[in-house]
Amino acid sequence: MEKPRAVLFDAYGTLFDVYSVGLLAEQLFPGHGQHLSALWRDKQIEYSRLVTTCNDGAHYRPFWELTRASLVYAIKQIAQTEESIRATATFDGQVDQLMNQYRHLSAFPEDNAVLQDLKARGIVTGILSNGDPDMLDSAVRSAGLEGLLDHVISVDAVRKYKTHPEAYALGERATSLKAANMLFVSSN
Repeated sequence: MEKPRAVLFDAYGTLFDVYSVGLLAEQLFPGHGQHLSALWRDKQIEYSRLVTTCNDGAHYRPFWELTRASLVYAIKQIAQTEESIRATATFDGQVDQLMNQYRHLSAFPEDNAVLQDLKARGIVTGILSNGDPDMLDSAVRSAGLEGLLDHVISVDAVRKYKTHPEAYALGERATSLKAANMLFVSSN
């Protein structure tokens, strides 16, 4: 491959630490924060894949909805084994707190330097994500990355999550580059 002309990053898990919600999860569900965070993320990925592969995306739901449904699932799974959690009649308050925290995930410490270096080399930078446009806007702003990204692309435009080919084609459309001239970076 020649030198890439663009580098697109996955957002959640690659630029933004999805497990940074673990501290708040631990405060809300003592002894279960790490497990809750992992289960939440696993279910979130599973739901996005199921929605896309089921009838070619005909059952699309915004990523924010899938993220919330994944969190509720994770809390209920933990509640099955923990009497103190099960005793809570509703989890709405905890769900709202964790979802708000998810909107403002921590960026990985190297993000800023990597993006600055790419920009200095004249390489187009961007995000190609399952996240909704509002989610991505909040995450980018709270991480202080807004001046370092040429594109913030949401699959919401095609209503199909990655790994559907139409999701990745958004990168070509946004950058006007062929896939062969781009790198896509994902921790998944």
